[in-house]
Amino acid sequence: MSTPPPDEDSTPEPTDSGALADAQGAEASARPRWWTYALIAIGVAVLAFAVGRFSTFGSAGIAPAPNAADVGFARDMQLHHTQAIEMAMEIYRKTDDEDLRRISYDIATTQAGQRGEMFDWLVQWGLPQAGGPLMEWMTDASAGHAGHGGAATTSAATDAELRAAMGMATDAEIAELKSATGVPADCLFLGLMIRHHEGAIPMAEAAAELGSMPRVITVAQSIVRGQQAEIDAMTSISSRLGCAG
Repeated sequence: MSTPPPDEDSTPEPTDSGALADAQGAEASARPRWWTYALIAIGVAVLAFAVGRFSTFGSAGIAPAPNAADVGFARDMQLHHTQAIEMAMEIYRKTDDEDLRRISYDIATTQAGQRGEMFDWLVQWGLPQAGGPLMEWMTDASAGHAGHGGAATTSAATDAELRAAMGMATDAEIAELKSATGVPADCLFLGLMIRHHEGAIPMAEAAAELGSMPRVITVAQSIVRGQQAEIDAMTSISSRLGCAG
């Protein structure tokens, strides 16, 4: 019996390995390549992030150093604020004038907060709370500044002269304020505190101009604005009370 010829459709496919590889390569090349580009983009983003983080860590480790104006302002304004707080609390306890009571409270609380922050600056900078002649930092010859405090900032000035240039009250004036009562006490306080503020503003202006630490500059600018507004308010109260001068 004769064997029938094989069916053409049942003919086996070629099994040559080279042909199989070519077929697979053609199939792979036909696939979408978006995933390849996505992986590349992710890799670039991760690298950029890592570089940025390392750069940030490197710069963050170098803390900016305060200059003489930053340090001097923090020290001198603490001293200045301490006396203002003392005077404000003295009149707050005994005045019968509501406007004066309100502004004296604002002065005491605001300046107590600022004094505490300035204390902390010096702690963070690793520096003592006192040191050097008062107002010496207000002269910056290297930057072409003649000095905001005028002749009072020279080393020849006495401590009393420097305190007077800062608008501070003398011990005798503080004692007089403590012993005074009624409207005379109110008027004495207003005169002393207006003068006190007028001495603080040039110091704050100098710190805002000569300082290097952003926070010091910001606080100094706020002192200029705040104390000028308080001078205006106290001048109005003084006029209403009929205080002399």
